[in-house]
Amino acid sequence: MKNRPSPLRWLLLVAVLLATPHLAVAQSWPTKPVRLVASFPPGTPGDVIARLIQPALQSAWGQPVIVENKPGAGGNLAAGEVAQSRDEHTLLVGPDTVLTINPHLYKRLGFDLRTSLKPVTYFASFNQVLVCNPATEIASLQKFSQLPASRTYASGGAGTPSHMTMEMLQSTLGTKLTHVPYRGPGPAALDIMGGNVDCGFIVASVVLPHIQSGRLRAIAVSGKERSGLLPTVPTVAESGHAGFDATFFETLMAPAGLPAPVVEKIQRDVRAALQATSIRSRLAEMDLRVEGNSSQDALARSREDFAKWGTIAQKTKLQLD
Repeated sequence: MKNRPSPLRWLLLVAVLLATPHLAVAQSWPTKPVRLVASFPPGTPGDVIARLIQPALQSAWGQPVIVENKPGAGGNLAAGEVAQSRDEHTLLVGPDTVLTINPHLYKRLGFDLRTSLKPVTYFASFNQVLVCNPATEIASLQKFSQLPASRTYASGGAGTPSHMTMEMLQSTLGTKLTHVPYRGPGPAALDIMGGNVDCGFIVASVVLPHIQSGRLRAIAVSGKERSGLLPTVPTVAESGHAGFDATFFETLMAPAGLPAPVVEKIQRDVRAALQATSIRSRLAEMDLRVEGNSSQDALARSREDFAKWGTIAQKTKLQLD
């Protein structure tokens, strides 16, 4: 009787036995090459991040890491492949909008993005910058709020961060300009500079040279913090609209069935790779703030943003399929 384990020791023993298979899975992963499926074209932020950390991940995992670009349908083409994959070595790279905005806009995918995918970590955060053609003489958010409905704004495409950010701002200001969607932020910026469209929210890395040359005027930044590339440009919140926050995240996602220990291993290795000074400097040049948060924190933030963008999608009655 003296050698009989106490109830507490039994519980601890059972916990260890239950955890052992999961820990073994994490320790043995990966057992073959890992695919990072990028949901947007080469040169876009998520793709750049994946290729920057690729060597570090290959070294940590002892397996080749392959970056593949499968753009289309606002990121849904790549998301669908990963979401419906049973391969624990296939991961998704793309903006958090796949989980926070797309489920509101695409109702006929045939699968549920939010239950089929889960965030592993946020690589980095990024914002949009409200820019206008200098000829409009709009130099402040107050002036912008006075524009009539006949004036126009450009976006990088329907349902993209630039589009949804402007819709959030218009909901805040009570304005309603005419939307002109483009295939990407570059063409949108060019038409604002050309005077074909008045204004638009565009990522800072795209419009910075044109702001510096005077061909575009920066009015406000969409997120909680000012852009590191444009430190004198106020946020929307600083411009009189407290609480306004349209921050976005480049994200690493996985099939929902990927075991938690493997997710945690991937998150730790990605976070370590992002700490390299050369990578942080390169991302800062693109106006990307390194994150590397836990999967639990990423999931919690994605749920908050899903609710926020759902309100905007409902107001705009926007559906893309």
